[in-house]
Amino acid sequence: MPDADTPQIYLLTPDEIDLSRFLPRFNAVLDAQEVACVRLALATRDEDRITRTADALREVTHARDIALVIDTHLALVGRLGLDGVHLGDGARTVRHARKELGPDAIVGAHCGASRHDGMSAGEAGADYVSFGPLTPGLLDTGDAAEDELFAWWSEMIEVPVVAEGGLDADIVARLAPFVDFFGIGAEIWSADNPVTALSDLVARLR
Repeated sequence: MPDADTPQIYLLTPDEIDLSRFLPRFNAVLDAQEVACVRLALATRDEDRITRTADALREVTHARDIALVIDTHLALVGRLGLDGVHLGDGARTVRHARKELGPDAIVGAHCGASRHDGMSAGEAGADYVSFGPLTPGLLDTGDAAEDELFAWWSEMIEVPVVAEGGLDADIVARLAPFVDFFGIGAEIWSADNPVTALSDLVARLR
């Protein structure tokens, strides 16, 4: 078990998934590291593809007592038996999502680099707020969440915070004292060996 003060891993799926190739890699990662939550983050809007992927991942995650949330698709949470939703529009739809899903579902909100949006999302009922990317240039705006934002948040706000987007070992080491979760996705899935890539990042948490 990780230390209570050690950030947990929040795993993001690739935006395109071939289940026959992805599931062995996915299982290997879950065997190697303790993961708190998985986000299904497909780029497609094809409901059949989303459903097939969600069904396959739900079987794996729920067998391991890992929460599975979906990016954006609020209406699919109940239908697919998922644990909640990750919203990409800051605080704007948090209150609606909470009303739709009830008090027990996970509702998370990505707030870019905006302290104000993060606070508003927390006040609206978000279970966690995520900030990122951590590396400039990954968004069209060029904005990046700076270390100071996470340091301030950890001191002033009780809502759990996720750091995601453009992580590397140095960023993980710097932010580890201030975040509750690291949202890790492309950083490992683009590697030849995701298990090794994740292990290299997790090594900097301690």
